[in-house]
Amino acid sequence: MGRTYIVEESVGQYLSNVNLQGKDFVSGLLIGQCSSQKDYVILAARTPPNEEQNENLKHPKAKLDNLDEEWATVHANQVSRMLPGGLLVLGVFIITTLEMANDFQNALRRLVFAVEKSMNKKRLWNFTEEEVSERVTLHICSSTKKIFCRTYDIHDPKSSAKPADWKYQNGLSASWLSLECTVHINIHIPLSATSVSYTLEKNTKNGLARWAKQIENGVYLINGQVKDEDCDLLEGQKKSSRGNAQATNHSFDVRVLTQLLLNSDHRSTATVQICSGSVNLKGAVKCRAYLHSNKPKVKDAVQAVKRDILNTVADRCEMLFEDLLLNEIPEKEFHILPHRVFVPVPGSTVMLCDYKFGDESAEEIRAHFIEMLDHMIQIEDLEIAEEINTACLSSSVNTEASLDGTDDEQPKQPIKTTILVKIQHNIGVVAAFAVAVLAAGISFHYFSD
Repeated sequence: MGRTYIVEESVGQYLSNVNLQGKDFVSGLLIGQCSSQKDYVILAARTPPNEEQNENLKHPKAKLDNLDEEWATVHANQVSRMLPGGLLVLGVFIITTLEMANDFQNALRRLVFAVEKSMNKKRLWNFTEEEVSERVTLHICSSTKKIFCRTYDIHDPKSSAKPADWKYQNGLSASWLSLECTVHINIHIPLSATSVSYTLEKNTKNGLARWAKQIENGVYLINGQVKDEDCDLLEGQKKSSRGNAQATNHSFDVRVLTQLLLNSDHRSTATVQICSGSVNLKGAVKCRAYLHSNKPKVKDAVQAVKRDILNTVADRCEMLFEDLLLNEIPEKEFHILPHRVFVPVPGSTVMLCDYKFGDESAEEIRAHFIEMLDHMIQIEDLEIAEEINTACLSSSVNTEASLDGTDDEQPKQPIKTTILVKIQHNIGVVAAFAVAVLAAGISFHYFSD
């Protein structure tokens, strides 16, 4: 038996209203949440047209070749930045004319694998073995309105299509649970002199991978309590007359405790590393995650929060390097990290996000939401999370030269963002000491206020 996709009714209305505008097909992304029993789709977003491709289509070309995988993956990478913890790009959809109805299964298969591979390259975390590895492809014929829903196992490049159920439900995410957390970061990343051939972005990502282990191994307090990971998140909540926990508008406060010292099972010696500079990231990060209200587990909530912390920090760093590279921003003592902006999904407790440079207007942010998600939003709905963040760069290398390195993973249409960086040219040796401490217990400190 295949997987079941429970879909918000507004998604069905959106897909029905998509206008092909004389084209053979239109493609886009399906956004939602996985669970062990079923998956939930709360949003569909059409991939914006590629103006360069539109020019090329004036010449004869095979129709299947018109499905631009590279452009679709760029869109998926942009949209993935706008998803809080708990939400994922679950797959892709395509709407075709009647004449093209049978030609797209192989193209859809290639597309769903390409999208997942591209997004996975940028993550600081990995999927667990227990998590669902199937992604969905939805094919709709614009004339007959017939739906073909299939899934592929993204961990198996040779996997074949499996049929899946596509069922609509009204108010699907109206009572989803929200988790909020403020994390104070102070990350120091030495830039090794032996890795000067790496781009500054690659060096920084390597440093963030080490910090990510702290976040992964942290202790998470939910409403001030440590709960067993297999417990029901809503355990102890008031019951409604139907016997279900009342989850409407339910929000949880999350605090993160990270390990301060190595435990007694690990021994290490002081190490000295010759460095050409360093990157320092410092500030407060607003994190949010969302969970379905159908018997969610504590481990699902913790996992969603962890991934939002890792995603939002990594995304801001990536945006900084994109901005420095594309806009040829001169070296300054500081660059300000972007503010995180949230916007509600109509009829849902879920909020999506984006990032705002200090010089960007609310109208620009609104326009970007509309372009990426193909949904109208109002300026007054924008909620700017007040964050003061800095990324400090102390380097003896030529920063401009480091940023000029070509990286195949670099998106070609990056989002504009803001970040604060301090640049100082200095030559020296950075000593990084890791000292093993013998202690009976493990010391933790608050990573959030």
